[in-house]
Amino acid sequence: MVFEKLAALIGEQFGISPDKVTMDTNFVNDLGANSIDFVELMLSVEETFGLQEIDEDVADQIHTVEDVVNYISDRI
Repeated sequence: MVFEKLAALIGEQFGISPDKVTMDTNFVNDLGANSIDFVELMLSVEETFGLQEIDEDVADQIHTVEDVVNYISDRI
């Protein structure tokens, strides 16, 4: 369920089909995300999943969809 919701968010933000998103999808290498794209995605993740603000040190360690799924799963 977490992955499906996240894939939909990513698809919406990056203009791709959620079906193209995998756990290995890398935000920079595969989606061409810049820092603004990433911040916007993290804000959407916080809102969608009802999370506290994601700490900058933690966000710096997030590179793939799997990283985000694990982060969310550990907190909900």
